[in-house]
Amino acid sequence: MLIDGDLSFRNGDIASGAAQVEAAGYDGAWAAETGHDPLLIAAGAAPATTTLELGTSIVVAFGRSPMITATMANDVQLLSKGRLLLGLGSQIKPHIEKRYSMPWSHPAPRMREYVLAMRAIWACWNEGEALNFRGEFYRHTLMTPFFNPGPNPYGAPKVYLAAVGELMTEVAGEVADGLLVHPFTTERYLREVTLPALERGLAASGRSLDGFPISFSGLIATGDSDEALRDAVTKVRGQIAFYGSTPAYRGVLALHGWGDLQTTLNEMSRQGEWVKMGELIDDDVLNAFSVVGSPVDAGNEVLRRFGDVIHRFGLYAPYALDDASRQSLVRTLRR
Repeated sequence: MLIDGDLSFRNGDIASGAAQVEAAGYDGAWAAETGHDPLLIAAGAAPATTTLELGTSIVVAFGRSPMITATMANDVQLLSKGRLLLGLGSQIKPHIEKRYSMPWSHPAPRMREYVLAMRAIWACWNEGEALNFRGEFYRHTLMTPFFNPGPNPYGAPKVYLAAVGELMTEVAGEVADGLLVHPFTTERYLREVTLPALERGLAASGRSLDGFPISFSGLIATGDSDEALRDAVTKVRGQIAFYGSTPAYRGVLALHGWGDLQTTLNEMSRQGEWVKMGELIDDDVLNAFSVVGSPVDAGNEVLRRFGDVIHRFGLYAPYALDDASRQSLVRTLRR
């Protein structure tokens, strides 16, 4: 199992943080699109690192055209000498329409076409194929020499696709190079819903689960003291409630018989009752969506739940996790 860290943009500094992640022995690191552009962060991290794989988790695909994403990703692939893992996600309808002011429609078919459009663009640049992509949602038919960057010596970046629902997971299996499992998942949902859907998509593309990378950033509540652990649990309950309020993720809760909780959380989120929402996450829900315990116990539980299916694991700690606990977790996972 590969262990991944985080890429961040703290106080205008990307390079030193990325260098520290690499020096700490992580295999890769991911940047999220939460206030900063993840491809820009990956570009800033590239010159400061040599072996660290640089991932985006996620680039909001539907906020950009395939040409924009393909161009930026190609540049970062060149800067990083082939270390980019381009993670794409759809986001949800309100954000695409109200935050990005972009159209929303049929997310799974649209994402499938988005990835194929990028591949057509990269094939034009790398293999000299004529650009003639004509789809239902995207059309790319013009590429003059002035705008063609030419072949990338490191080839096209690997595309990872974030998915929660079955349709998007099938698309990941059909057209992507890897799957990003959403943090709002459970072992049961992963095994009963996600993996079968992924296998259907892989079968459609003539592939199998064997060798197909699955990356998961899992919620962990841990700490170096009882007080730190209590604080971590409170923060993780709040994060679970935040994700649970999203209608698109209702299916994960519904599988466990907690569908009504999603309705309640959604109503409370509209009223801005974020603290009270976390109080609704009882121990059963907490332990289904996160791993709770000492760093060693938490690491062993991650391996027990996911060690046979997850290829990359990232520590998702929505609180200030002390360095000693983080290092203990990583050592346990590597064992």
